[in-house]
This record gives sequence, C-alpha cells and structure tokens, in this order.
Amino acid sequence: MYDIFNLPRIQFPPGFLWGSSTAAHQIEGNNIHSNFWTKEQRGGIWSQWDIDEPSGLACNHWELFREDVELLARLGHQVYRFSIEWSRIEPREGEWNEEAIAHYVELLALLCQRKIKPMVTLHHFSHPQWFEEKGEFNKEENLPFFYRFVERIVPEIKSYVFSWNIFNEFNRGGYYGCPRKLEILKAHAHVYHYLKSQSSASVSSAHALSHFFPQRYYDKFDNLMCQFLDHITNEFFFHGIRTGEFIYPDTDAVVVPGLKGAIDYWAINFYTREMVDARKASCHGTVYPHKYLKLIDKRFYLEEFYPEGLCQSLQRFTDYPVIITENGCSADDDRFRIVYIAQYLSAIKDAIDRGVKVDGYIYWSTMDNYEWGSYKPRFGLVSVDRQTFQRTPKPSADFFKEIIENNGFSGNSLKPFLSELPVT
Repeated sequence: MYDIFNLPRIQFPPGFLWGSSTAAHQIEGNNIHSNFWTKEQRGGIWSQWDIDEPSGLACNHWELFREDVELLARLGHQVYRFSIEWSRIEPREGEWNEEAIAHYVELLALLCQRKIKPMVTLHHFSHPQWFEEKGEFNKEENLPFFYRFVERIVPEIKSYVFSWNIFNEFNRGGYYGCPRKLEILKAHAHVYHYLKSQSSASVSSAHALSHFFPQRYYDKFDNLMCQFLDHITNEFFFHGIRTGEFIYPDTDAVVVPGLKGAIDYWAINFYTREMVDARKASCHGTVYPHKYLKLIDKRFYLEEFYPEGLCQSLQRFTDYPVIITENGCSADDDRFRIVYIAQYLSAIKDAIDRGVKVDGYIYWSTMDNYEWGSYKPRFGLVSVDRQTFQRTPKPSADFFKEIIENNGFSGNSLKPFLSELPVT
C-alpha cells in the first residue's frame, strides 16, 4: 500500500520539461490511406486483440487541432509530442498531398506561437497501405521510400521542431521481429544523420522499455527467459546505439553503419512490468492477485501499478539524458490516474537522485483516444465525447497543471484533487 498523501516535497531540476503525447492515427480521424485503417476494415489490429470498433473520426483532431492547441496552452503543457502521418502526406506512391503538408505546418506554427515545444514523431506505427503491401520495413529495398517521405516533410517543418522521434516503439514484436528490427535500425541511423544535417533539434527514437519480472523470483528458468526477452526487446537496441553492433538470435552479428551514437537522448516509453512464466508457451505470466487492478471494462495490459520498475529501469541509462516520452494510466476512474502520476513521478525523482539525468516527462495521452482497436482504454487527461467531440479536462489534468506550475508536488498537493485512495 502506498500512502501518497505522506509523500515528501518532490522538486524536479530547473528546466525540466512537462507535456503530453498523442499519435496521428489515434486522434486525427479518417486516416483512410493507412495500413491500420485497412486492418480495421478487415476486423483486426494486433493478433492478440479483437477489434471493438474501427477508428472512424477518432477524436476529430484533424478538424479541431486549433482548439486542441489552445487546450494544451490552457493546461500549461510545455512540450507536445505528436506524429506526422505519412499516409496523409503520400497517400499514393509518389503523390504528395500539399494540403496535408500545409496542415502540419499550421499546427506546428500554432504550437510555437503558444510557446509549446513540438516533439515530432515521424513514424508512430501507421504508414501508407501501399508501403505495407510492398512489405514495409521487412525489406531493405523499401527503406528509400521512408527516406523520401522524410526528405519531403523535414524541410517544410524543421524550423518549428524542438525534438524529433524517428520511430515509436519499433522494438516491440517479439522473437520473430528480427529482420524488421535490423532494417529499422538501418533506417534510424540513416535518418538520424540526415536530421542532424538539417536541424539543430535533438533526435531519438521512442523505445518501449519493458521491465520483465520472473513469475517465480528464484526460478532459474523464469529468470533466464527474462534475460532473453530483455535482450530481444530492449538490450539489442541499447547495445546497437552504444556500439553500432546488432546482435540477435538466429542471425550473425552485423555492424550497422552510422548506428553507433545515433541518438541525442534516450526517449523512453514506460507503463508497467511484464510478468514472465517460462512454463508457458507465450511466456506471459500473470499479475499477482494482490496487485491486480481492474481499471477498465476490458482486459488490457496495464493492470498493475509498478513505479519501482521505472526507477530500476532508468538506472540503465547513464550515458545520455532521458526524456520520458510516454507514461500513463488507462482508467475509467480518473482518481487512479492522479495516484499513478504521483507514484511514477516519485519513482522518476528517485532515479534522478541516483544519478540518472532525466530532462522531461511527457504523459500519455493528452486525450482519450483510439487505442488500436478500441475506445475503451482511456489514458487521457482530457475526456472526449464520442458524439460531439467536446473536450473536457479531468481533475488529473488540473493536478498535472499544478505540478507543471510548481515543477514538483508533495503529498499535500493531492488533497484538493483526491480525498482518499480509490478502490476498484
């Protein structure tokens, strides 16, 4: 049990950056030329998740982006991480949509006018369906298509961008993601050096940092499988950036040209730990019953608060600064979101005190959005009416705004927003 009301004063370093994050397909709506739109029409997104509904208009952000920029400003956000949708820029191979380019330029200009630093993701899962049909990033010969998109959009927007994320969470995908991971590492290295030639903004790729935890703490097989899963999910990327070498099961080691040192900071997405059971074919363990939280009416991967895992995981990074590019809570009861933010920020401050240079925290997500097959998972600081698209900030948004204004918080800071610890 955490007594968050007795947390001491937690103060973050001067210049610490605060903001929130979204992805184009999840909020813009009518992303009809993307691979995920096609998958939705076929009735599935990820193999392990059923689709509840297609994305449709999502949050209608494509039409309401001006209103959303004003909302971000009112909530005090200093950084806004979002993605440029390649499917809109190049809906058909070799065909450029100038109106879509102008749309993103206007969005970026508005953010800068409101003193909000834009962090731009160039690939957040979705891409044109025509690129998917070519085999997407599984084939080296397809990489120039991505480079062409980058070289088309970057000159248009580079003067506005505070920081770049080339890819979002390409490290996920399990054991059989080897060819794709290698090709994306090549693409990351190529685009990193291109961006550095064009822009003074910092560059990274957002990494889904999985904290693997043995189902049976002293079981050697659970621990061995944790080490294996950590390598194919996390360490292959960290080692690649630090040495330039790609080491992965079932393939000879490869030195990727330009990969060594090809980040300016570690962009880290973190939610909770992943339990590992070596005696199951999937290796997926189960959350301890006393830790399980049913926060939405759907089985979802975020079923446990585990801030210790973030503090422990951040201690892997002593060579480059860190920005938390995603961290958030999916809950119908917003009180859990307030508890989650307090606990995880406490863990981040602990990591800072242990010597990790964390430069910012970007909450996922700005608003309740489309979570790749369903609108049931609600991560947002802001609720969105599914019929009218009206935005309504939640108490957690006001709590987060107060944290930003004070560059920190204490247990007493929670009391205006939370009278008691919530229960499921």
